[in-house]
Amino acid sequence: MRFDGRFSGRRAVVTGGASGIGLAVASRLAEEGARVSVWDRDREQIEAAKSEISGLYDEVVDVSDWQSVLAAADGTAKILGGIDILVTSAAITGPNTTTWEYLPEEWRKVIDVNVNGVFHCNKAAVPHMLKAGWGRIVNIASIAGKEGNPNAPAYSASKAAVIGLTKSLGKELAQSGITVNCVTPAAVRTAIFKQMTQQHIDFMLSKIPMGRFGEVEEIAALITWLCSEECSFTTGAVFDISGGRATY
Repeated sequence: MRFDGRFSGRRAVVTGGASGIGLAVASRLAEEGARVSVWDRDREQIEAAKSEISGLYDEVVDVSDWQSVLAAADGTAKILGGIDILVTSAAITGPNTTTWEYLPEEWRKVIDVNVNGVFHCNKAAVPHMLKAGWGRIVNIASIAGKEGNPNAPAYSASKAAVIGLTKSLGKELAQSGITVNCVTPAAVRTAIFKQMTQQHIDFMLSKIPMGRFGEVEEIAALITWLCSEECSFTTGAVFDISGGRATY
C-alpha cells in the first residue's frame, strides 16, 4: 500500500540508497512525495537508480570519511532546503571467517563503514533537524547485532553498535521532535550476498522460521512508517523484521 503525499514537503537522505534496501526506501519515499538525496560511493549505481526514480538528488559519499559526510550534508541541505529524514543503509559484510582468523585490517574496514559511517551521518544530519524542530532517523542494523552470527564477528559487532548508538541518540533527542529508531532485519537477498560465502547464506536461511529471505519492499514498508509523522511516540527503539527469527 502506498500513501500519496505522505512525505510531501519532506527532505530525505538515504545512504547506500543506490541499491538493495536503500534503493527500495528511496523509491518509496519519493513515490510518497519526499525529495530524496541518495548518498552512495558508486557513481554507476547512482546513475542506474536515477534512471529508475525520477527527481532523485545524489551525492557521491564515503560514509567512513567524516569530511565527505559533512560536505554531503551541507550540500544536500543547501539544495533541498534542509534535511528532515535520514535512513542509514550503507554497509558491508566483511569476510566470513572465525574471530581468531579475522584480519585486523578487514575488521577496521567493517567498523569504519558500519559503525563510524552511521555515527558520521547521524552527527551531520541532527543539527539540520534541530533547526527545524522535527526529524526522523532510521538506522539499519541487523538481527546479527542482537544474536551474533558465527563467522561474521565484525558485522555482528558493528550492528550491535548501531543498536547502542540508536538508543543513546534517541534518548538525547527525546524532547526535540526528532525520533531515532533502528530496524533489525534477518537476511534479505540483495547484492550484499555477493560478499558472503554460500555456507553463510545457507546458515542464515536455516535460522528463519518462515523459510525464506525477506524482500526489500517489506523492509522499506516498515522503515517508511518509522520516517512518517505517525511514528511520533517511538524513539530509541529496535524493530525486528526477521520472519520469526528474533527471540527477544
